[in-house]
Amino acid sequence: MSFTWTPHRFAGGALALDVANSVILRFDPERSLDRFADPAQFDAFADAATEFSAERDLFGPLQPVASDNRAGFLSLREEIDRYFRARIGGETDRQRLADLLTAIAAMLRAAPSDNSLEAQTAYSALRLIDLKQPQALKICQHCGWLFLDRSKNKSRLWCDMAVCGNRVKARRHYNLQAQLRVS
Repeated sequence: MSFTWTPHRFAGGALALDVANSVILRFDPERSLDRFADPAQFDAFADAATEFSAERDLFGPLQPVASDNRAGFLSLREEIDRYFRARIGGETDRQRLADLLTAIAAMLRAAPSDNSLEAQTAYSALRLIDLKQPQALKICQHCGWLFLDRSKNKSRLWCDMAVCGNRVKARRHYNLQAQLRVS
């Protein structure tokens, strides 16, 4: 299956979150889809992140994940997801943090260069751990993706207003119209 990495796929606001969001519908086993199940997507993601990532100014053109680092990279992705979902939920679990730091260290040791996708994802996760405004970390109320809320009052509910926000608003409008037709 072929995918296109569009700007929406980088709505997380940080490379580490965009990597974690590469599993679509993560908590719906029947519809869940891992975009990295296709090995070609490692290269495509690196190219797209170079163009669309909110952190692209912090790194140059990204090198794709080395083929012998892919399993470790996917482990890092899962630890990023686990840790930040728990943190958003108010859980401060030292073991989850230790697991994330272990995965980060493993990727930094294995990365062929600082400009590789695996190294920059690890650095991005480190920046998020040290985030000065942890309340900016959120989970999209529509798709379940992790994202950074950079709005002034930290009131965003969706990772991307143009996609998830519009879908929620359209569904709300449709339901309201259906109720009006019935009554």
